[in-house]
Amino acid sequence: MTSPIIGIDLGTTYSCVGVWKNDRVEIIANEMGNRTTPSCVAFTEEERLIGESSLSQMGWNPKNTIYDVKRIIGRKFSDQSLQDDLVKWSFKVFSKTGDKTTIQVQFKNKTVEFAPEEISAMILSKMKETAENFLGNKIQKAVVTVPAYFNDLQRSCTKDAGAIAGLNVVRILNEPTAAAIAYGLDHKDEEGEKTVLVYDLGGGTFDVSLLTIEKGVIEVKATAGDTHLGGEDFDNTLVDYCIEDFKRKNRFLKEEITENVRSMRRLQIACEKAKRLLSNSSFASITVDALFQGIDYRTAISRARFEELCGPLFRTTIDPIDRVLRDAKITKEQVDEIVLVGGSTRIPRIQELLKKYFKGKELNKTINPDEAVAYGAAVQGVILSGLNKKPLDLVLVDVTPLSLGIETAGGLMANIIPRNSSIPIEKSQVFTTYQDNQTTVKIQIFEGERPNTVNNTLLGQFKLVGITPQPRWTPRIRITFSVDSNGILDVTAKEFRSNISKNIVIQNGKGRLTHKQIEQMIKDADLFHEEDLKVKETIKSRNYLETYCFGIKRSLRNLDENQQQITEKEKKEIIDLCNETLSWIDKQTNPTKEKFEKKLNDVQSFCEPILFRTIQQNTNNENQDDVEDIGIDQVEEELEIKKENDDENQSIKERGKETEEEKEIKKEGENGNENDLFQEKETEKEKINQNENKNEIEINKEKI
Repeated sequence: MTSPIIGIDLGTTYSCVGVWKNDRVEIIANEMGNRTTPSCVAFTEEERLIGESSLSQMGWNPKNTIYDVKRIIGRKFSDQSLQDDLVKWSFKVFSKTGDKTTIQVQFKNKTVEFAPEEISAMILSKMKETAENFLGNKIQKAVVTVPAYFNDLQRSCTKDAGAIAGLNVVRILNEPTAAAIAYGLDHKDEEGEKTVLVYDLGGGTFDVSLLTIEKGVIEVKATAGDTHLGGEDFDNTLVDYCIEDFKRKNRFLKEEITENVRSMRRLQIACEKAKRLLSNSSFASITVDALFQGIDYRTAISRARFEELCGPLFRTTIDPIDRVLRDAKITKEQVDEIVLVGGSTRIPRIQELLKKYFKGKELNKTINPDEAVAYGAAVQGVILSGLNKKPLDLVLVDVTPLSLGIETAGGLMANIIPRNSSIPIEKSQVFTTYQDNQTTVKIQIFEGERPNTVNNTLLGQFKLVGITPQPRWTPRIRITFSVDSNGILDVTAKEFRSNISKNIVIQNGKGRLTHKQIEQMIKDADLFHEEDLKVKETIKSRNYLETYCFGIKRSLRNLDENQQQITEKEKKEIIDLCNETLSWIDKQTNPTKEKFEKKLNDVQSFCEPILFRTIQQNTNNENQDDVEDIGIDQVEEELEIKKENDDENQSIKERGKETEEEKEIKKEGENGNENDLFQEKETEKEKINQNENKNEIEINKEKI
């Protein structure tokens, strides 16, 4: 049976997974019963934690708890936004080689380093596991969403993360587009064209997309946004306010609270809770016991104060709306619906600003802001899989978020594919050499909107070697840019007289993992998975042993004095053994499944002959009252099975499984030669031999 394609919203703060099942989208709850999972990974002395379990221990283990990885992936260490975040993160981020960003933690008393893609892969793997537990079969393919304003490198790195997690990412889907699919699915049968603006403000990123929907055809007209604006920035603003308030109240302190990682992380958690509360309440209290140097911190904050503090950030979300309206050549009045997506859109002031901007137009809140993106991704998944019996009649036309081009003379950007071009797309331009007898040209590919390439993102570069020596302006070199449905770029250069060509898929640009690195990370991920299973088995064995000991103690306390066939000496010996065993469990520094199983066998070997004799005699009494305590129920039933089958190997641990599982759920350049090219103003439809309207350009020298 073909497995379905799941949809994953890989969020900055929370992630969500959905799947099409029984002609509808199912948003899948995790093992804790929550439909969203924290995008957080922690490392302790014993194990790796993902999701809620990692979030719960962040207060005391901040240096080894990784979050915000979506703000790191695909970014060079020198990136200014990353540098700004370094002072706010509690974990260590550094550059190891070639400006590549690396994350460092302590795991099992060892220093371990991870690429951002590996951490994202752990979160994706968790979502994959959640879906597999729900569906009961293995998942191999997924649609993964990214912010619309993610550049080519960030998209490619996200695909790499999927590969490391054991997923074939069949489509990278823009988040506001996914939300539009969720909205469009319920409105595809409506008559006439509808213009929809999707306002997506999440935990760490912000996107705005303008779309038209008509009879199931969803066409993105324009998109804009900020990959570094979201709920966490509002949290940090509140944290800064509280730090100043704490300093003002405690002027005698000589040490700086901002240098204490644990204090800062605890304060940030408290501020996030207050921010959420202020969406539904006029006041919220921020309380952190023993925040710093044993000093408690308490303050009350009003919604008005919070809105004043974050006002500048709130207002910056309006600029991208202006931009998409201009790009799409649409006025405010022509927008039919404003659809809210992302948890941060619950903030009342955000809604007020939007309503005011659109002159009182009501906002559309019909879709769940936390689940809409995963919902749309799941719909896209079933469309791509073709598994649905009834066609959904949805057609999606997306756009490129940023312009794509090459560097020309003077470091200027020559756009080949403008931003907001519908994808998939292919466009070409023709270049020629500027120097006589030039045999090599270097082509550098950039992404961005700035006129100078130094302010844009270098995606990759390659050389076209072997051009037949000719006078300048004679060779014809056609450079073709092709963008697929995932937004991934492919570049081809061809010189016609020599009939040579060179192709590059932008996948090994600066900051991108090599195939060899990805293969190694897949192996490492498998090892982590095996280690996680070992830890789970160890915890189960420990819980079996604890359940047995506590059950025996309760059983002995609840035995009727008139019925018990056990001496006080035997009773004391059993209870002492159980207490010693429980103490032994707590003292284990290097626990293993084998250790706990051996200890369980030792305890059973001593206790069961005595208990078997007791229960055997008690069962002869037909009027014996049922014992309600779960511990004696377990022991009696186990020994009854043993008596009936005469099986000396039957043990209490088999009876402990259900209790244990319930318990577990709760825990849980090279330098190149300077090469000159000459660009002809020629479209892909014009003839190659056209010699008019020539402009000189130079492909600048730069390290590969």
